[in-house]
Amino acid sequence: MLFDVHAHYDDEKFDDDRGALLAEMPSGGVGHIINVGCDIESSEKSIELAEKYPFIYAAVGFHPSEAEKMKDSDFDTLGKMAENEKVVAIGEIGLEYHYTKETAEIQKKRFFEQIELAKAVNLPFQVHDREATGDCLEILKSAKPGDRRGMMHCFSGSKETAREILRLGMKISVGGTLTFKNNVKTVEVVKYVPLEEIMLETDAPYLAPVPYRGKRNSSLYMIETARKIAEIKGLDLDEVIAVTEKTAMEFYNIKD
Repeated sequence: MLFDVHAHYDDEKFDDDRGALLAEMPSGGVGHIINVGCDIESSEKSIELAEKYPFIYAAVGFHPSEAEKMKDSDFDTLGKMAENEKVVAIGEIGLEYHYTKETAEIQKKRFFEQIELAKAVNLPFQVHDREATGDCLEILKSAKPGDRRGMMHCFSGSKETAREILRLGMKISVGGTLTFKNNVKTVEVVKYVPLEEIMLETDAPYLAPVPYRGKRNSSLYMIETARKIAEIKGLDLDEVIAVTEKTAMEFYNIKD
């Protein structure tokens, strides 16, 4: 079944029909979802969703846009959250230079520190990188997170950057932007990266794939991204779904 490794069902865009939509997931071919935190409040909500729905798991952490608000005491809070059996990752963490480049220095500090937290609690981490690839790679290389402990969320970089990410032992997660017209760069990345190193995501409620582009995204639409990967690599759709699911299950140490 489809495994959505990055979504935000705590977002207010789901307030009107969250329960009904999530109830559709198993019958819609979605087997697992990781709901991802951006600060303490959204991390708590992610855990609440994970405890309510057997197929949902949680990632906890501070988005780079929230890095300036992060307190040292928040590391203890996140560490306690990570003890919950439904918490499977630290995230999303990283660098955001499109909207908040003015806080670059504190972003870099908190990014490195949250990688260290992930190592301390023995969980993988999810990386947000927007217009900050050079600094992002520098921090990842210096942090030495360990083989296969990091994942690049909604990867939009070049083939060359993908090569560096794989050399670090990290995975690459692909979302609905792969289906966007003229997105040649991500198509080239998917051609290059072995299927076993790729995971699927939505970033719901954002970045819905074609033919739903512009609408609120959901994990039910992720089949379109899987279909595009199958087309690019000349594989059966079922193989793409099965391999990406297996990769995610092993990466996040989910046994069910």
